[in-house]
Amino acid sequence: MIQTFIDYFAQVQDILFEAVVQPLMLALDLGAYLEEAFTGTEWFLVGVCELTLLFILLRPLEALIPVHRIEGSRARWNDFTYTVLNRLGILTVVVFFLLDPLVNMVMEELHLYSVQPFNLDNLWPGVSDRPLVTFLLYLVVLDFFDYWYHRAQHNVRWMWALHSLHHSQRDMNLWSDDRNHILDVFLHDVLMGLVALAIGVAPAQYVLLVVASRMLQSLQHANVRVHFGRWGEYLLVSPRFHRLHHAIGVGHESRGPGSLGGCNYAVLFTGWDLLFRSARFGKNFALTGVRDQLPPPQGKGRDYGAGFLSQQWLGLLRLLRALTGRAAL
Repeated sequence: MIQTFIDYFAQVQDILFEAVVQPLMLALDLGAYLEEAFTGTEWFLVGVCELTLLFILLRPLEALIPVHRIEGSRARWNDFTYTVLNRLGILTVVVFFLLDPLVNMVMEELHLYSVQPFNLDNLWPGVSDRPLVTFLLYLVVLDFFDYWYHRAQHNVRWMWALHSLHHSQRDMNLWSDDRNHILDVFLHDVLMGLVALAIGVAPAQYVLLVVASRMLQSLQHANVRVHFGRWGEYLLVSPRFHRLHHAIGVGHESRGPGSLGGCNYAVLFTGWDLLFRSARFGKNFALTGVRDQLPPPQGKGRDYGAGFLSQQWLGLLRLLRALTGRAAL
């Protein structure tokens, strides 16, 4: 069955590329990038599959076992816009393929000086011959770097200025994972692309790794009353565990608006939070949001933008204020 799906997927990719993408690329005199465009077509179709699965699997769960009633339907639609742009967009694959020749050039220079570049195959010869083992190892390594990038987003003021957009959603839902500032997404994708290339991840593997991570993160942000049990939450980040990360005044802004910090930074594997002492467990499903976005008297009552463009603009203003030392908006 899986092989049948893969075969159908490949056929659809070929048809879409030959009928639409390739003629458009040639018309725009971009024939030199046909290989990247073919991979971009794959990412587009993968995104379509992701959106379909998320709607089929998680949307009914949000209706059956919600944490709370969604008050701002417009805000959820706005998050859906972010998800469509992120899952169907090609920013991740563009970054990966732009970095690929640069990394290869660096590695060639290192080879001239007899410097052996880092690669999982160098540490564990033959590991790439075991696809499942390789996939899991890559996932763990990438998640380790994701943990530290995420932790930095909460502890470096200019990074929090961008990342606070992600936390401003008070009606967290299955689309909220993609509610991010585009500059933040770009910086994250550059880092993860560099790490992936450095450890020897092939493009086809990278697609699967990104999809696995994104699907799990969509579940974590969904408005569902779900947890993985006492022991399960020591292994994987559950919606309850991650919701505490988004909780109002817990970690971020716990010492007042504009304060830094946080808990439960792990993206996939809870072990990083346990290892680096940033884990916090609870049995309740906390309310989410950023305190200075709450209505008075708890907050200043400023909504974080009315839509995608205003949120992106406000993120830039917050970044500018953080870099210049002025008070946050």
